[in-house]
Amino acid sequence: MWLLKNPQDYSVLVASNMFGDIISDLAAQLVGGLGFASSANIGERYALFEPTHGSAPKYAGQYKLNPMAMLLAVKLMLEWLGEKEKAERLEDSISTVIKEGKVKTYDMGGSSSTLDVAREVAGKIG
Repeated sequence: MWLLKNPQDYSVLVASNMFGDIISDLAAQLVGGLGFASSANIGERYALFEPTHGSAPKYAGQYKLNPMAMLLAVKLMLEWLGEKEKAERLEDSISTVIKEGKVKTYDMGGSSSTLDVAREVAGKIG
């Protein structure tokens, strides 16, 4: 309850794998849901970037899930690789699509496909 009520009070959470997964899914609501929650596992020499929602195999091939978490994971990866300008352009494009609100997947209150959203974001990159 306190994590969701006052998230600014927490900078690090330590939990077992199962509870960490539950907490990360719950905390995703702070940024709009699992469709927007990206993650990074960063070590000294290597890093892994991914959406927190996992692969969602029951939706495979349906093109109905929100691609923003995956695109935001790419943004994190670009930053880690030192591609700051590319990361900013991607983030700006994502922000513009969200603000315009014309192309939205079902979790955002729309009926656009995953590909529609991805194409819209790609089209906004200058």
